[in-house]
Amino acid sequence: MVDSNMIEETSRTALGAIRIANDVVAVIAGLAATEIDGITGMSGSVAGGIAEMLGRRNLSRGVKVEVGEREAAVDLFVIVDFGVRIPDVALRVQENVKQAIESMTGLAVIEVNVHVQGVSFAEGQDEQQRVK
Repeated sequence: MVDSNMIEETSRTALGAIRIANDVVAVIAGLAATEIDGITGMSGSVAGGIAEMLGRRNLSRGVKVEVGEREAAVDLFVIVDFGVRIPDVALRVQENVKQAIESMTGLAVIEVNVHVQGVSFAEGQDEQQRVK
């Protein structure tokens, strides 16, 4: 019986099976997304925000992963910086997440969906925008 947080058997070696937890794939995706310039952060739930304030940073926050036996699909919920060209940033996120997951896990990434949940303003920029 396979734990629901584990993907199906990804490979079998002479020594046994190799299994990768869904949470591992989600952390890889979240970190790869936040490496891209123009991404302020990931959009998570209220509970995730409370846990982060208490010092337990959830590295898979804002990431939903569906993992099959040999492939994965990822949904990312991101916050972008004000002034960036969103389609360009989203494309770079898709490429970086796909490359990171495939190189680290060997899974084929069939889709990376980027959901822009908000725009972040730099300090003071919010006030300037309201005045205009």
